[in-house]
Amino acid sequence: MLEIIKTLILDYQENILLTGVPRHVGIVPVSGKAAVCIGVRRSGKSTCLSQIMQRLLDNGVSRQNILCLDFFDDRLHPLHHDGIGMVSDAYYSIYPEKKNNETVYCFLDEIQMVSGWESFVDRLLRTEMCEVYLTGSSARMLSKEIATQMRGRALTWELFPFSFREFLEFRQISNRPPFSTKSRLLVQKGFEEYWECGGFPEVAHLDRRLRLKIHQEYFHAILFRDLVERHDISHPQAVRDLAYWLMDNIASLYTINSLTGYLKSRGHKAPKSAVTEYLEWFEDAYFLFTVRLFDASLSRSNANPKKIYCVDHSLVRSVSSGILTNSVHLLENLVFTALRRINTDIFYYRTRNGREVDFIIQMPDRSKMLVQVCESLAEAATRKRELTALHEAMEELDCATATVVTRHEDELIERGSRVITVIPVWRWLLEQDEG
Repeated sequence: MLEIIKTLILDYQENILLTGVPRHVGIVPVSGKAAVCIGVRRSGKSTCLSQIMQRLLDNGVSRQNILCLDFFDDRLHPLHHDGIGMVSDAYYSIYPEKKNNETVYCFLDEIQMVSGWESFVDRLLRTEMCEVYLTGSSARMLSKEIATQMRGRALTWELFPFSFREFLEFRQISNRPPFSTKSRLLVQKGFEEYWECGGFPEVAHLDRRLRLKIHQEYFHAILFRDLVERHDISHPQAVRDLAYWLMDNIASLYTINSLTGYLKSRGHKAPKSAVTEYLEWFEDAYFLFTVRLFDASLSRSNANPKKIYCVDHSLVRSVSSGILTNSVHLLENLVFTALRRINTDIFYYRTRNGREVDFIIQMPDRSKMLVQVCESLAEAATRKRELTALHEAMEELDCATATVVTRHEDELIERGSRVITVIPVWRWLLEQDEG
């Protein structure tokens, strides 16, 4: 096994780095801590590591000082039994002169595949001159276990599929204001492409038929590799049926009771506790996200119906039946993912009169951001419903500003000291990702 690892290390050092579009994740190494990049499968984590490696090479670091391994490589599967400690033994047997003399940059891709990785990384940071970068596809694996077993020796960054600005950069479309008429039209055309393609890097240039096929492969890989295999689920069909139901009902309210009842109607004997676990595992895999009601009481927040969103709006379109999912739901999902990239404290709000605001975001400075999503305010009844809900929420929460994200409309609505900004989604997305 030692010889196989040595061969893989040398092979990676000879590989041409595929760096792709620079991502806006901003991973910064901190002395004595591992830099951890986590996110959904196929979001570009490996490419992100390649970009960091290329920056090191551009700054004069020798390729020999870079140790890179992908633990999805089937040749490394014996490490599950032989122990991940063999990796450092293999590297220093190739370059014994570097031990305790030179910094070694360790890039360990999909490290969650090997048991005992936490103590190995901890040892590298404590006893070797190493700068460590890790990726993984499970939030629980990489957040809880880092916290408990690495004793504060790691910092975590989340990587999502392409943001709109990253997608424009992939398409080589200028996306920095001010916009000329031509550049604005190109950005708007780019948004229509992003609306169809979504953010997964691999499908950003493919036609609809191939994109559909690859999205469906992602869906099944997440279900069976990140959930069923990892958690040893004895009834995988229940998880599959639940995932399909949630994708069909994206941006909609659900309760644990309603989900349990649905699975029962499909012939599954999944108790409420199992359904709760499945939902947690979906979120651990950065696949589906739950949004709770905003309430000062945690118990009331948890007792109320919750909303479900997917990591990528186009993935929803490719996987769902399309019977219940419409463009309003997809737009709301797109807005959610943009918000989730920059904040984890996202809720929906219900006013005292029972009117709903799609998103309320608790900002780091304790201020609150209110965001309503609506394709168009042109219809009088729609305009009244959406704006009344926002005005009530602003009054109850003492918010001076709020936003309505639409497909195309642009307007400023003032009522006394309170201001509602109506903004087209393409411009709003660029504002969220200043990059």
